[in-house]
Amino acid sequence: MRVSLLVGSIASLALVDAVVAADSGVVDSAVITATRSEQVLSKIGDSITVLTADEVRKRQKTSLSDLLATTPGVAVVRNGGLGATTSLFIRGAEPEQTVVLIDGVKLNDPSAPGGGYNFAELLADDTSRVEVLRGPESTLWGSQAIGGVVNLITTVPEGPLKSSISIEGGSQETGHARARIEAGGDRVAWRLAGGYFRTGGISAFDERLGGREADGYKNTSFSGRATVTVTDAVSADLRANYWHGRNEFDGFPPPDFSFADTSEYGTTDELVAYAGLNIATLEGRWKQRIGYAYTDTDRENFDPSLLVRKTFDASGKNGRLEYQGNFKIRDGYESVFGLETERSELSTAAPSESDPNPIPLAKDVRLNSGYAQLQATPITPLTITAGLRRDDHDTFGGKTTGRAAVAYSVASQTLLRASFGQGFKAPTLYQLFSEYGNTALRPEQAHGWDAGVEQRLLDESLTLVATYFDRDTTNLVTFVSCFESSDPRCAAQPFGFYDNVTRAKATGVEFEAVLKLSERFDVSANFTRTDAENDDRNDPNFGLDLRRRPRNAANANANYRWPIGLVTGLTVQYVGERFEDASNLVPLGSYTLVDLRASQLVTDQVEVYGRIENAFDEQYETSRQYGSLGRGVFVGARASF
Repeated sequence: MRVSLLVGSIASLALVDAVVAADSGVVDSAVITATRSEQVLSKIGDSITVLTADEVRKRQKTSLSDLLATTPGVAVVRNGGLGATTSLFIRGAEPEQTVVLIDGVKLNDPSAPGGGYNFAELLADDTSRVEVLRGPESTLWGSQAIGGVVNLITTVPEGPLKSSISIEGGSQETGHARARIEAGGDRVAWRLAGGYFRTGGISAFDERLGGREADGYKNTSFSGRATVTVTDAVSADLRANYWHGRNEFDGFPPPDFSFADTSEYGTTDELVAYAGLNIATLEGRWKQRIGYAYTDTDRENFDPSLLVRKTFDASGKNGRLEYQGNFKIRDGYESVFGLETERSELSTAAPSESDPNPIPLAKDVRLNSGYAQLQATPITPLTITAGLRRDDHDTFGGKTTGRAAVAYSVASQTLLRASFGQGFKAPTLYQLFSEYGNTALRPEQAHGWDAGVEQRLLDESLTLVATYFDRDTTNLVTFVSCFESSDPRCAAQPFGFYDNVTRAKATGVEFEAVLKLSERFDVSANFTRTDAENDDRNDPNFGLDLRRRPRNAANANANYRWPIGLVTGLTVQYVGERFEDASNLVPLGSYTLVDLRASQLVTDQVEVYGRIENAFDEQYETSRQYGSLGRGVFVGARASF
């Protein structure tokens, strides 16, 4: 399911979608949306995987992170069952070094200590396509795009008035209901959708260690989208997404503060909104977009066993005003350029019995950016892409990043690709201004490259892809504990402080294969070898594996459509051994998960489906002492009207 498509899709500019084979997910058309503009497959030099709407539907997964975990170069860690804190590692990078987008709007939480995104609330509802870009990509996407970019693209309303509904239930007292209504016209297109998910869950504290209390999760979501076509050259976009989640979790109660069952729970409210104006001039050669994007993430934790029940309160807001232009200079030469200004805000407090109403830490920072990229095809088989970006931050000053990519078609069945990119991550508001803060922090920075070949065989029914990647990251921000340090700064910050003290290196290979044996049967597989290591020679852990990154991971997926209309599928996920700690003293064992699924059209409008997740009830850990989901059986039905 890999296509070479740069994650740069802004829904308002995605005029031409990828034409995708219904079963395999392999692009069999040259027209795709790439580098924030329309491109063709042979012009893309970057590594990316696309999960199509058809593939998302077939897999039947509830959580988006479970889908992403089966893509090349991606590892997922979850602290318990669905709804628990969920982190994503791309090519061995830190979870906070991935940019997460929905329709081009950045989701990363400014109130999180590391500024990363928690995938716990992100379900696979209303998904048209998911694009996963691997490698440093700050030139187009700015701060945090060191490991890569994940872009969730929602469905675009079109056609006459129609609606759909689905409902399913299964193991762990799980229920899930979704509904959508939409219509598209010459002037106005709109969509409204909503969903509700609940599960009784499992114990976040591993049951094999004594966990007995199930920790449940609930998620309520709403989304809306409207496009108004004013003239043939002018249109407006309005989009909004809202999630409310409530997850129960286990903690570290006194007197010994060891991990155990507790009655704690947390709530998360996320709002993502966008308003934009699209203008096309010069007979469509110059396409422009002016937009405002806003995100608001509010998190609260509660412990009913305490007199002061609320134990944590955080709010992170980001508002970004942006301009983007796409200009076709002449045939074979196109440019993308833009300006952005964003303001991030943090408010956080930790109430306690001794201080039930603490004064919140409230800070904000502004980041101004400009970027430009040129794509040139001097001769038919060769395309060269190059770009630069400049960011100016309130605290650390300016940062310039660049990228370059080359794609060369040796023949219609062979494509060679190579790319080089730089990435950076600005220090977070918490790292700068909290009681552990350090306003002298510099941005984390990285440079990386990859090179690969894509070969199509057997009349293009078989696609083979091999990619090598290499990335160096410096100035990593790390918490320095004053219990282990004699740094003079400990006099003012006795518990510790953040500092740029670490560097890391990641190298590896990715192999992918897609075989479409017939219109009924397709198989895909991928394997990733990642060597992600501590590269700080002054650190006692120099040369050791970075925590929770598997060296080896593999996935396989197969689908078969029977003559009676029944569709059956199989997914196998293998994750190799990792280490829980930076000293590599606590190993996490390898594991293999097998999912089975089936679906059947009852009528043209009604489909019934079912799946068995972790069919062999594998016992495993993605995080030390945290529970993981065992065998689960689920059935459901979908209907469209």
